[in-house]
Amino acid sequence: MTDSKPNLLKLYGFVQSRSFRALWALEESGLPFEHINTTLRAGGDAENSAKHPNYLALNYQGKVPTLVDGEKVITESLAIVNYIARLAPEAGLMPSAIDDLARYDELASFVITELEQPLWNKGKHLFALPEEQRLPAMFDVASFEWDKAVRSLDALLDDSEYAICNRFTAIDIFLAHTFNWAQAFKFDVPDKYLALRDRHYARPAAQKAAATAANDAS
Repeated sequence: MTDSKPNLLKLYGFVQSRSFRALWALEESGLPFEHINTTLRAGGDAENSAKHPNYLALNYQGKVPTLVDGEKVITESLAIVNYIARLAPEAGLMPSAIDDLARYDELASFVITELEQPLWNKGKHLFALPEEQRLPAMFDVASFEWDKAVRSLDALLDDSEYAICNRFTAIDIFLAHTFNWAQAFKFDVPDKYLALRDRHYARPAAQKAAATAANDAS
């Protein structure tokens, strides 16, 4: 008889980043996990740095998050959240019906490639790129692209409480986190989407993830 006990998942992340999505999904899933604070703001000599050789062996880009499940290593927040959703289907983070799953994929792709893109463009030219590579003019471009993406989202969503399936899914995590990011970066976020963010951030799992973020920042 084999032991069916699940592995203790290890999430390497800096929760003031896309890592928050993965941490929130883990809290929603009920799966056993360990969160390993991995800073983006320290040199390679620091053991908890994303630049440390041990971490780079897991994630060559030196980015977060990274999920480790036994010998399996997964990077990219969307892939990690989807993996968590499939590990814990009872949590309902991802639909199973083919039509609902197609809608899930459509919205997940939109958030990552359209809604989030101007936010990261601003972030790169605000602090992430070397100073000589930063272009302040990109801020206006990012605002233009953000407004266009929000108008497209208006056409993709109705006024339901949840994005799909009439229940909470990982799409709601991605939307809420992206709108929180947008407000922090001083983009214009419509009131209805701030209300969406506040509603989902009030969930117990989101509150637990936020508490972890606060502890890591202290």
